[in-house]
Amino acid sequence: MEFARRVQELPPYLFAEISRKIAAKRAQGIEVVSFGIGDPDLPTPPHIIAALQRAAEEPANHRYPETEGLPELRQAMADWYERRYGLSFDPAKEVLPLIGSKEGIGHVALCFIDPGDTALQPDPAYPVYAVGTMFACGHTYTLPLDEEGGWLPDLEAVPADVAHRARVLWLNYPNNPTGAVADREFFERAVAFARKYDIAVLHDLAYSDVTYDGYDAPSFMQAKGAREVGIEFSSLSKTYNMTGWRLGTAVGNAGMIDALMRVKSNLDSGIPQAIQQMGIAALRGPQDAVAEHNAVYQARRDRVVTAMRQIGLRCTPPRASLYVWAQIPAGETSIGFAGRLLDDTGVVVTPGIGYGEQGEGYVRLSLTTPDTAIDEGLRRLAAWRSEAAKA
Repeated sequence: MEFARRVQELPPYLFAEISRKIAAKRAQGIEVVSFGIGDPDLPTPPHIIAALQRAAEEPANHRYPETEGLPELRQAMADWYERRYGLSFDPAKEVLPLIGSKEGIGHVALCFIDPGDTALQPDPAYPVYAVGTMFACGHTYTLPLDEEGGWLPDLEAVPADVAHRARVLWLNYPNNPTGAVADREFFERAVAFARKYDIAVLHDLAYSDVTYDGYDAPSFMQAKGAREVGIEFSSLSKTYNMTGWRLGTAVGNAGMIDALMRVKSNLDSGIPQAIQQMGIAALRGPQDAVAEHNAVYQARRDRVVTAMRQIGLRCTPPRASLYVWAQIPAGETSIGFAGRLLDDTGVVVTPGIGYGEQGEGYVRLSLTTPDTAIDEGLRRLAAWRSEAAKA
């Protein structure tokens, strides 16, 4: 049996491969400490779980949901943007609930990319941007990011012929994997670029509320003219520790939202309504847990950054996201370094090359590991470094 070329050319999903390696080590009896996947270990707040429990008893929630979601959920999402960013969106035309933001990110290329079309994508970047483009039979043109440029793409460096062929521009701030942030001025430059070349801007705002040191992450949609050229994906996963419940949002240009809704209506049957009720409770209920969770993550960030520096890895404390992006010693590859750590210490970090060529020379450490495991992992790394220094 021969599979479609898109499947044959599909690289292994980065985190699936990491999970496989972890399982193999554990099968050998090795106690693994993982700084790999950004999956919050803190529980979903109780009032959100209570909303699910009540909704599960309602027979109306046992049936197929609608692709466009409950009107009450779309309104709650619109109200969140109003409170958070002072932005007003029409819940019927400019808001679309998603089965997690990853689902929308994966499907949206089908709205814009025809075979042979080009998508502009930063490098390093969340791998799903490129995968969605590939599934739509398009090509990815990468925009290199580096530390000197603040991990922001230089849009003026995009060749004019490439920009004229491009259909979409992917952005993601606060950024995964680097933890970098962008200001409204940068977003306004992106809007101008998109207008000049008739490009759709697709902004991934999954880490909108995972911020530290008083930092307040802006929305791309706050930039003047953003609604004319783009849409934004946000997620309840990281803000409310709801990764397992799969609930996200797309907001922005009404035509783009309608196109994504039409794609989704042909491919999925919507979000289970009991989970939509969880989303309403999360967005409308008390928000105290967000700051409480961030305080936990910030304390972890500080410990991890200190430990990385002590073992000779250079890193800057991120102002947002769930990750520490650390530069490995010169002459090593990120896969080789991560493999050596796993073999020598049982500690898992994510190789930067998994996010693109520009990620080489770095590893990513997630802060979503319980404190006891973080302490154990950092202890192992310190002992490893000490032994290496003696050799």
